[in-house]
Amino acid sequence: MEVKEKTDLLALKVMRLTRPTLCSPLIVTCNPKDLPGNLLNTDLKQDITSVPGVETLAAGQFLLLPQSFGNIYLGETFSSYICVHNDSNQVAKDVIVQADLQTSSQRIPLSSQHRDKNSELKPQETLDDVIHHEVKEVGTHILVCEVSYVTPMLSRQSFRKFFKFQVLKPLDVKTKFYNAESDEVYLEAQVQNITTGPICLEKVSLESSHLFKVTSLNATSADESVFGHVNVVQPQASRQFLYCLAPQPSLTSDPKLLSGATNVGKLDIVWRSNLGERGRLQTSQLQRMAPDYGDIRLSIQTLPNIVYLEEEFSFTCRIINTCERAMDLVLSLESIASTGLEWSGVSGRQLGRLESGTSLTLPLCLVPLTAGLHNISGIRITDVFLKRTYDYDDLAQVFVVQRFSDDDDADAIPNSQKVQQ
Repeated sequence: MEVKEKTDLLALKVMRLTRPTLCSPLIVTCNPKDLPGNLLNTDLKQDITSVPGVETLAAGQFLLLPQSFGNIYLGETFSSYICVHNDSNQVAKDVIVQADLQTSSQRIPLSSQHRDKNSELKPQETLDDVIHHEVKEVGTHILVCEVSYVTPMLSRQSFRKFFKFQVLKPLDVKTKFYNAESDEVYLEAQVQNITTGPICLEKVSLESSHLFKVTSLNATSADESVFGHVNVVQPQASRQFLYCLAPQPSLTSDPKLLSGATNVGKLDIVWRSNLGERGRLQTSQLQRMAPDYGDIRLSIQTLPNIVYLEEEFSFTCRIINTCERAMDLVLSLESIASTGLEWSGVSGRQLGRLESGTSLTLPLCLVPLTAGLHNISGIRITDVFLKRTYDYDDLAQVFVVQRFSDDDDADAIPNSQKVQQ
């Protein structure tokens, strides 16, 4: 873009710097038996932008310079070339070029070129500069360029021009949090490409806060990305990433601090588009909903995954007093027929006094009566002072199978097979 007032000695030229695009030929062809014959096919072969041998494919071999500002996405670097040219036959002195970027919330100075008062900008000379700025806001942006100089008549002249462009949102990020019983937090992040062309996700990482330690679950055992070496995302397509956040040891020892740890961290995303143009986007601080444990928190510490039918198995629970007072607790075990499990132990026993913020480990035993996948339920803890009972059902699942002995395996073999053996 070139701007010059009729009375000004200087002309202002502004051009956005961006990578070129591939110029593809306009494919118009027909059957040789049709009326045009081979005229269209011959013309297509003579097109300098077509690839020899594959003229009917939309594959270009020439680079096309940008014809306009084009689309600018949040996180990309806006680069522009500013040139002030003296195309008059007079000399301009004390030339000042100022470039600012006006957004909806702030005005950002980008460049300031100032020649000394004694220096001159002679006819056909130029004063230029290249500006770079990483756009961090979505919406209308206005590039404000102001040029001032001193004429040979020693009068100060100036003019100002505005160039407006839009900054669009490149990615749509959605997050979900899952609070595990082991105090770990799982973050699922869905990244969707909402640009008009394909992009390559070069990096998607979670910068956790000081409260958690993050582990990425997006790589194989060979430390390779599950999306491959090149993660290309087509327009409107999505990628899902999973992270595990383990709380710091200082949080696990204090239930109050753990429930108040809501700041998880920020997602840092780096992508490349067009012919390798780089963009970077960082989300705001991600917040999770802190779990409400109530006055008493019960969690399972150890539990076998597979148990055997009619064989007693043990597991351990941890009881934490999360309220601000000491509690006298009583444990009751309620048998629920639908679970297929039967408690083995004394119900209604005293657990003693549990101070605020402290915990105790509780061993328990169950006997499975039916095979299958069963939920552990029926634990009841009563606060003696308030006479309030806390029910804990569906704490975990165990898989019950039937154990076979060697004799049972032999009996299961048909007699014909026994003879052959």
